[in-house]
Amino acid sequence: MTLGKHRREGLLTVTYDLDETTMRRLVAAALTTHRERPGRFLALAVAAASPLADVARTVERMVFEETFEMDAQTMTTEYRRYEDDSLFFLVLDRRTGLPAGAARVVDGGGKTLDDAPACIDTDLSTIVALHGMHTGRIWDFATLAVLPAYRGGRSGLAVSSLLYRTFLNAGRLAGVRHLVAMLDYRAHRNLKLIGVEFAPMAGSAPFDYLGSPSTEALHTPFPELIPSIARQAGRLRRPGSDFRGSIRGRGLRKMITRRIAARVAGQISSGDGLDASIVLPGLDRRQLERAR
Repeated sequence: MTLGKHRREGLLTVTYDLDETTMRRLVAAALTTHRERPGRFLALAVAAASPLADVARTVERMVFEETFEMDAQTMTTEYRRYEDDSLFFLVLDRRTGLPAGAARVVDGGGKTLDDAPACIDTDLSTIVALHGMHTGRIWDFATLAVLPAYRGGRSGLAVSSLLYRTFLNAGRLAGVRHLVAMLDYRAHRNLKLIGVEFAPMAGSAPFDYLGSPSTEALHTPFPELIPSIARQAGRLRRPGSDFRGSIRGRGLRKMITRRIAARVAGQISSGDGLDASIVLPGLDRRQLERAR
């Protein structure tokens, strides 16, 4: 996959503004197809051209419009060049018959490697050399969007955990070697707490980006993700042990948050209680065999 500013315009016809009736019809068909999977939630890898990809795009737009004031036209403009190279992860709720959350990766480094050089005032060639990205497949962790009704509480943890685990399973299957991302400080804080050990690209500092006053350009070797998350789970389980990241609050609240974070990191790294609800139909052979 070519790095940097040499992508063609996306050839797909996409929408970020599906109506609820259409979403319910598409979600119902997916839930029926995979009705043997257990649990309230079903997680899918969704290819860019699948009708379900527009469900994921609509979830992205709903969350990004609320958080960063990025409407459907803005989302279309920002991601048009990356649609053909996108893979989506989508969590569906059997109780509501609607999506609960979505995430997107872009094969080849995507928007991060296009935008990071100017944001951190460092040439792409220097970034690639510093982080050893000359060889191996690169994924851009482009978006993560959980709808408001699923933030906090047990259901919210289930949705975000399924998105992360689906991403990890898909990345291992696709042979990903490098992960890059442009993360808002809140998203980075959450990932750091579960054990994702990103490094700032070229030692760069946070910057303003797409409505976020504090965004970071980040890199991590993909094969280190699961081991580092598992290590964090172990640290969080041991009282008094140091761990990466931070937990707000004090006393009992902090202790409870630490226990929850340990459980979440343990599940994400092992797949326990998650993998049975995950299917990867979006990863077909042709997609896996694309140039790396």
